[in-house]
Amino acid sequence: MTKKPNNGLSYADAGVNIDAGNELVERIKPLVRSTRRPGADGEIGGFGGLFDLRAAGFSDPVLVAANDGVGTKLKVAIEAEKHDTVGIDLVAMCVNDLVVQGAEPLFFLDYFATGRLDAVQGEAIVSGIAEGCRLAGCALIGGETAEMPGMYANGDYDLAGFAVGAAERGTLLPTNDIVEGDMILGLASSGLHSNGFSLVRKIVAGSGLSWNDPAPFEQDKTLGEALLEPTRIYVKSILAAITGTHGVKALAHITGGGFTENIPRVLPKAFAAEIDLDKVEVPPVFSWLAEQGGVEKTEMLRTFNCGIGMIAVVASGQAAQVAAVLQKAGEHVETLGRIVPRRDKGVIYRGALDL
Repeated sequence: MTKKPNNGLSYADAGVNIDAGNELVERIKPLVRSTRRPGADGEIGGFGGLFDLRAAGFSDPVLVAANDGVGTKLKVAIEAEKHDTVGIDLVAMCVNDLVVQGAEPLFFLDYFATGRLDAVQGEAIVSGIAEGCRLAGCALIGGETAEMPGMYANGDYDLAGFAVGAAERGTLLPTNDIVEGDMILGLASSGLHSNGFSLVRKIVAGSGLSWNDPAPFEQDKTLGEALLEPTRIYVKSILAAITGTHGVKALAHITGGGFTENIPRVLPKAFAAEIDLDKVEVPPVFSWLAEQGGVEKTEMLRTFNCGIGMIAVVASGQAAQVAAVLQKAGEHVETLGRIVPRRDKGVIYRGALDL
């Protein structure tokens, strides 16, 4: 016998709560307004976000776009039940990629997908996104919230971010005048940033610690809080160095792959980066991970930033000036090395990483 269809079903019966989505939109409207900047002053809720390049002060701009996610750091946030900082990570991973090309981040859009929409959790996530946008000086002009039961388990969610920036034509980085002897400056990271968390979670699982246990490497924080320290956003300090010195030739955002993979991406094929690892001040979290997981130093360098989140290649005669501007803007800066002729590898290591 054929079963009669149930004609009383609704979208909510299928697991999608339109009312919760509407509630979230109302909750985040003040957060979105807090990110307004010249060029963007609209409200969310339309079918697309608007940005006025002329109002932002550009005359002949080249647009630069980037997108990224937070990776399995989200699993730590979910399991530790702390959702208010991963939005900063989401913005940081995108806007740091824009500024290394000499572009000023202008606006940001997010994609938030979950198995069951919780308006309070969603507000916490978007609060972090808004904070990241404020730190980067860009406007949150829109996004998408997708409730997808059956795709994600209850409590799980994923984030993706999309950022667009601009630079006046002819000012993009890297420049074409990188030469032997240019200096390499390293800007300190805030911790793990958003890379290597699949390995981090495996190490934590093997340690027997829970996310609510005290962090072995940081006082007054739980392990979850310490590992969720958000990615540092370098935008305002780097833009100050670019416009204030004209000595910055190239920048590299140190994400997955560490120095080894990221620095050669911004160098001419004829040159390599010589890095003195003795100059790298390694935060305790990396030492704990290396010891707890038995991770070799070469693997640490290929997986994590190890304490340096951004690299700047600068003219040798302007290295001190660039470092001074960065330090005034709040960065901890270390001279890590110099540009040398390339013979084999794109990065040549001297000294040893102090783990």
